[in-house]
Amino acid sequence: MLGTGIVKGMVETARNFIGSYTDEARLTTVEYPEERIPAKENTRQFPFLVFDGADPHAGLRCVACQICEKECPPQCIYIEKSKDKKPDYVGKPQLYPATFDIDISVCMSCQICVEVCPFEAIKMDTEFELSNTDRFGGLLLKKTDLAKSNEHYRKIHPTEAGEVDERLAAEKAKAEAKAKADAEAKKAAAEAKTKAAAITGLEAKPSVVAAPPLPPG
Repeated sequence: MLGTGIVKGMVETARNFIGSYTDEARLTTVEYPEERIPAKENTRQFPFLVFDGADPHAGLRCVACQICEKECPPQCIYIEKSKDKKPDYVGKPQLYPATFDIDISVCMSCQICVEVCPFEAIKMDTEFELSNTDRFGGLLLKKTDLAKSNEHYRKIHPTEAGEVDERLAAEKAKAEAKAKADAEAKKAAAEAKTKAAAITGLEAKPSVVAAPPLPPG
């Protein structure tokens, strides 16, 4: 019948329209900003730097390798290496970023910086309310703005953060076991060297021979 398709389409449209007001599963409108829909776990907005512990400087995972700066397509990351070093999560002395800036007015949220980072130091945040009246300075995030705790990372990306924590813990345990084995090997080698030196000293010591008695008179 002519026009049957149009009628069916209008019926479907009317059903969806009414359902958007009556079906609880489809009532997606909220009174923002008073009401907020929780962000999905895989939501990504702009990068942030992860630090462990309570000190953003001492616990910062970034070692200023500058891989993210080189690989960033819009070139919105700027890093300056430090002149000194600080211990990383396994106790190895590493450089750290004296300066780490990200221009989020240029950032395209591609996540390439996260994918190329070998130290699990940079991740994607879910924060999106970053608009302000300063187009340039207000959207240039410094290291102090970017540094966020591992607890924050676990809160917004629990599954991914759990996998990262488990892997880093395994690497730390492996490094500590290797350091302990190396220390024990050095100690054993030093003891063996000391013992060998003592034996050599005894062997090299001249023997004392008693002089023959003098003839009488």
